[in-house]
Amino acid sequence: MTYLADHSIMLSPNARRSPRPRALLRPRRAPRCRDPRWAALAAALTALRDANRHSVRIVDADCGTGTLLLCAVRHARTLGFSAIEARGIGATPHCIGRARSAASDVRDPAIGIAFETGDIVAALGSECDLPADIVLWHGDSRHAAQHRARARAIAGAGRTVIADPVPTETPVRGEAA
Repeated sequence: MTYLADHSIMLSPNARRSPRPRALLRPRRAPRCRDPRWAALAAALTALRDANRHSVRIVDADCGTGTLLLCAVRHARTLGFSAIEARGIGATPHCIGRARSAASDVRDPAIGIAFETGDIVAALGSECDLPADIVLWHGDSRHAAQHRARARAIAGAGRTVIADPVPTETPVRGEAA
């Protein structure tokens, strides 16, 4: 058996003594997202983590290009979740293709991301058996009342539903508030 101490290793003067990737030297920052649902989503993830949860499932109904879902999984990872499952559902194949392309850059064994094209109501129906922790949805309570089937599917698909905030009407200049 040969021991390393038995051999002298000559280092060149330009060689680094302890090679470390730059990613290990920088602290991880929580991602920022411009989506109006981001604050509620970040708060829901923090609440799950504070409840000593180590895994999370997030479903994004009508995910578009997947920007919010990708920000959510990155944020969940910075919070310390060790198992993150994400599913994006959209109706536009072009947008789902862009989401899959962006998801291919996420190389973390703790994160599983799937984007699929299909009918949102049918896809969310399969989530009712094992509801997700968080369901993201583009819509508000007024929109849900018009589409009862979609509202039922979304409500049954997850424990916490985060929808677009209801827009507040601003008074026209000169009118009393």
